[in-house]
Amino acid sequence: MRELGVGFRYLLKGQRWVARHGKQYGFGLLPGLITLLLYAAALVALALWGEDAVTWATPFADDWSSPWLGIFRGFLTAVLFALALLLSVVTFTAVTLLVGQPFYENLSEKVDRDVSPDGHAPESGLPLWRELWISARDSLRIVLRAALWGVLLFACGFIPVVGQTAVPVIGFFVTGFFLTEELTAVALQRRSVELRTRLGLLRSRKTLVWGFGTPLAVAFLIPFVAVFLMPGAVAGATLMARELLGEETQEDGAEGDEAVTTLPQPPSGSSSPA
Repeated sequence: MRELGVGFRYLLKGQRWVARHGKQYGFGLLPGLITLLLYAAALVALALWGEDAVTWATPFADDWSSPWLGIFRGFLTAVLFALALLLSVVTFTAVTLLVGQPFYENLSEKVDRDVSPDGHAPESGLPLWRELWISARDSLRIVLRAALWGVLLFACGFIPVVGQTAVPVIGFFVTGFFLTEELTAVALQRRSVELRTRLGLLRSRKTLVWGFGTPLAVAFLIPFVAVFLMPGAVAGATLMARELLGEETQEDGAEGDEAVTTLPQPPSGSSSPA
């Protein structure tokens, strides 16, 4: 349970970091706004023509009597829209990160320099086109994994009681895990950490990951909230990536507080530095 709180604190620390660095926050909003417009247009189109698409896909039900025809196609239309919303939450981060790769890469580097005791930020050394290719390839793999989970959870949703109680909760935890993977990838790719290794790191600290990603998944259900939280989410994920890799991190306290540095503890019996 403690790690749930630690993960959530990283989310808050990221928001606090961008609040103190207004210029970085402003630039970080642009990719989210662009992606939001694209997703809003797609969802509006689905709302307008989703019923027509369901009618076209179910010609076998044309001769059904009322009210069964309306109930059946209305249910399928609702399910289609619900799945679209789930996929939009899962893929919003991936698409936004892809659109805003240079913005978020720069933001993540500045976070690393700000909290590193020596002011160093790891760099991949790869050209931009190569970074974009790796990001797009890995994002597609994550989206496919998330889609498989979505289909499984959708099927489990038909189980009485469990489908209406436990399954939605599990869905938020699953979504939170994949959101965290996408967000930490910005910092971990600069360190040349491959997707398989990244997933292993996150699975080894699942409670920490859920504490960070699950509240974010809930918040991302509201599109405008997702846009405004995105820069801070990248900053917080960078801080969490440093912990996952065991890197020393110097954190700036709140205004008026002393700076706190996360360093190896002195041996037992030795005095702490003044």
